[in-house]
Amino acid sequence: MSAQTATTPTTPTSPSPSPRWAVLGPGSIARRFLSQLSASGGVLVAAGSSSPERAQAFADEAAEQGFTDVTAGTYDQVLADPRVEAVYIATVHTGHADLVLDALRAGKAVLCEKPLTPNHGTTMALVDAARQAGLPLVEAFMYRFHPQTAALLDLVRDGAVGTVSHVDASFAFRAGERTGRLFEVDTAGGGILDVGCYPVTMTAAVVQAATGLPVVEPVELTATGTLGPTGVDEWSVAHATYASGVTASLRTGVRVEDTNAVVVHGSRGTITLRDPWTIGGEPVIEVRTVDAEPTTTSYADAAPYGLEADATIAALRAGRVDAPQMTTDETLATARTLDRWRAAIGLRYPFEAETADIPTVGGRPLTVAGDAPMAYGELPGIDKRVSRLVMGVDNQPDLAHASAIFDHFVEQGGTVFDTGYVYGGGVLEGRLGAWIRNRGIREDVVVITKGAHTPFCDPESLTRQLLESLDRQGTDYADVYMMHRDNPDIPVGEFVDVLDEHRRAGRIRVFGGSNWTRDRFDEANAWAAANGKYGFEVLSNHFGLAEALDVPWAGCEHVTDPASKRWLEERQVPLLPWSSQARGFFTGRARPDDTSDAELVRCYYSDANFERLRRAEELGSRFGVPATAIALAYVLHQPFPTFPLFGPRTIAEARSSMLGLTVDLTPEQVAWLDLRD
Repeated sequence: MSAQTATTPTTPTSPSPSPRWAVLGPGSIARRFLSQLSASGGVLVAAGSSSPERAQAFADEAAEQGFTDVTAGTYDQVLADPRVEAVYIATVHTGHADLVLDALRAGKAVLCEKPLTPNHGTTMALVDAARQAGLPLVEAFMYRFHPQTAALLDLVRDGAVGTVSHVDASFAFRAGERTGRLFEVDTAGGGILDVGCYPVTMTAAVVQAATGLPVVEPVELTATGTLGPTGVDEWSVAHATYASGVTASLRTGVRVEDTNAVVVHGSRGTITLRDPWTIGGEPVIEVRTVDAEPTTTSYADAAPYGLEADATIAALRAGRVDAPQMTTDETLATARTLDRWRAAIGLRYPFEAETADIPTVGGRPLTVAGDAPMAYGELPGIDKRVSRLVMGVDNQPDLAHASAIFDHFVEQGGTVFDTGYVYGGGVLEGRLGAWIRNRGIREDVVVITKGAHTPFCDPESLTRQLLESLDRQGTDYADVYMMHRDNPDIPVGEFVDVLDEHRRAGRIRVFGGSNWTRDRFDEANAWAAANGKYGFEVLSNHFGLAEALDVPWAGCEHVTDPASKRWLEERQVPLLPWSSQARGFFTGRARPDDTSDAELVRCYYSDANFERLRRAEELGSRFGVPATAIALAYVLHQPFPTFPLFGPRTIAEARSSMLGLTVDLTPEQVAWLDLRD
């Protein structure tokens, strides 16, 4: 969290012909930006720093370059200046997030030095903030704005070297001493984040140009490397493969000098950039093909720092949230790739560790947004607020990512989290527990814990796994405990007896079953009633608008058929359905002529389900939401209580799913979607 307090949002004065900029973090890279700002037509009006002396020194240097009306101050003072339209952030990597959020809250466009943040979790929180604010957030890979890079991508698009098969890209240098920010783990030092991001983004741009896709990232990535005595990566080589089949060799380091070039290999020849990153002097592109003499083209005298400033202002004037030369989707893909590269060589910074006390992005207290869309219901035996949507804790790759997406869920009104003993080999339960401890909100959230998964589905395993799950989570009780599977070979009363014992001991508040048949559920409750025990009060089976023809995994049960729906309505059993959006059936992935996804075909492909999809799309067009939102709204509008589980991998996916909360369906529309009229 920055030392400065958050500013009150300000509205810039009317745009002038000369865009008005502020620099936050007046270091060496900021001086390069300043030297080319005039080339863009922009003017510097403010300089901010945590050090008043540094801010004033930068303002004095700016005056020598003709910027005579520059105010020096703290970050907050600069962001409160109504003259400032856009800010250039050039602090250390770990200082970016706070300043980006403060700048967006102050109504400023943001051009932020690369990498935007040290990891994907923090990056997606900043991108979401920019999109919600409707303001540009541009990651300052200045080479992406240089005409040499644009020419390279045009050559690739035009097939100058045929079909692209491989990219070789490197950016590495040898620092003289192991001192300074590049060698400090607390400032996210090392080669991968500082300069390895250049080969990653250039290769992605080449693959995008070759395939026509707007954003790509590797489908496979392996790497080797060396961590130095200070804990940062000093040299690393990654090998990447993209969905198109293009491969890449990516090299970076801060203690090994490399060629620092980009070579694109195609079926007819090569394109070489020998100065792709700093682009000084007279950079050239060399093209060598089988049927022509080599050619070189010079791209001298460009001002890439000025061009990235131009692009940021152009986005601001056009009401866009990013620049086409480096979109926010590309920034997100880059962050994911850099996370994978670091993970491949075992590099995680202390502030990202599973045991770290990771604060909210921006450091502000976690609060529910005033416009949060969440709806709430009741679960018998739970005296907490129960959100109708349940966050699945099953695909968060690290604590930074989990913290960002869990924070967002709570800010949108979410209170319920679903986890399981087998998820991630237990790591994901621990990750949820760490986040809850960091936020201090155990009594504000409802945690669903599942155990006794096949093949360890027996009373002894149930007890052992429950106790281990509670230990992993760092808690002494589960709000809701569900058996993850059933074992019909064991008399149901044996399970009820054990669950009842744990409930009476206070380790469980409510219990039930996941993937249990209606008959076994009824049998369990009959045993409980006859023997003075607590019974099953919740069920978690597959349920959604698409009727299941099969289930994804062995031992799963669905309640999408008419008889199951009648049973749920008669008993008013609270249902916590999984795969309520049919594993992507309603996202546009499913088409009768596309059978590439065997699981989707096996589980959902039928004429009736495609008609349900058509009706969801038709109704979605009326409500102005995607078909996925209609599919979720269908689940929420059942005549029995439902609390659908969803598993967004990103904040953007979470927002998209939550659109279903804004759709109010009539009983007639629910019946129509389900082909009942």
